[in-house]
Amino acid sequence: MKKSKKIAVACVIAIAVSSLFLWWLTGKWMDEGLDPVADGTNDYAIILGAKVKRDALSLSLQYRLNAALEYANEHPHVTMILSGGQGPDEHISEAEAMSRFLTENGIAAERLILEDVSTSTYENILFSKEFLPTETTSVTIITSDYHLARARKLAASLDLESDAVSAETPKVVAAKLVLRERIALVKTYIVGK
Repeated sequence: MKKSKKIAVACVIAIAVSSLFLWWLTGKWMDEGLDPVADGTNDYAIILGAKVKRDALSLSLQYRLNAALEYANEHPHVTMILSGGQGPDEHISEAEAMSRFLTENGIAAERLILEDVSTSTYENILFSKEFLPTETTSVTIITSDYHLARARKLAASLDLESDAVSAETPKVVAAKLVLRERIALVKTYIVGK
């Protein structure tokens, strides 16, 4: 075998091994992001937004809100920060859509704080932190199961400890979202945002 062919084969093997390692590592991080499970200890919970369709919530946002509603009913002392701005193809902000759903399902508006300008997970946490009392150092993060590790890593980078409420990922979009999240998670560990 020629030297150039050996080098090419070695490169392919190295890339394959590195890819498998990164797949395993990001999966491990995602699993670790699910713990500790929130138990009502924190007085504030941040619900991370997701796409709002013209006439309905996206499945991802619906699942997050179902988890948030259950948690809010179990822990009536917790104040919810609804975090998500309005994309160019959304007719209302994600925060407003979340507020409508929660109030229509019996959660008092007084328990809800709307953060409606963020456009990324980093901004979700950063801008939501502005609504927290200065002495607050720990929050509950409510988002999709695949998304918790990165959200909590970003919260830690902003000096917030966190526990988690995980929402199931809709099966119809799981493969795409989980793959995208693995890439974003590596980026967050390298760049910090």
